[in-house]
Amino acid sequence: MVSARPDDGQELCALNEIFVGHTSHQSARHELTTPEGRLESQSSSGLVVATGTGATGWCASIALERGGRALPALSDPRLAWFVREAWPSPATGVSLTEGLLDSGQALRIRVASDQLVIFGDGMEDDRIMASWGQEITVQLGSRPLRLVQ
Repeated sequence: MVSARPDDGQELCALNEIFVGHTSHQSARHELTTPEGRLESQSSSGLVVATGTGATGWCASIALERGGRALPALSDPRLAWFVREAWPSPATGVSLTEGLLDSGQALRIRVASDQLVIFGDGMEDDRIMASWGQEITVQLGSRPLRLVQ
């Protein structure tokens, strides 16, 4: 599972992927900080952070467009992340647009637009809204999903 936590105490967990971005998937501004502490101001149509089960859907499509980056396997405890349609400008960069998160690592997203939406597994109606200045932490969920046969 992948979880997203704005700094107001809310949490959203998803089986496949979390999306953070503009409500209509247009460009929005945010600051991204990687687990290594690299920071970049960005303008993009959002971020997708996927588990191994999500690596066969939306995330797989993005990875294919970028040359076939290796994605987590079904039971892999890592997450793959992609910034969608990052826009270069004098104030925004495009050098931090994809990567893997190991267990215990997190992406931090500071909202630099009016609002960003956070939803999981394509269910846009089940969402959290984050406003300008809020920080969102996205990482491996603390509650793993267990398949019972």
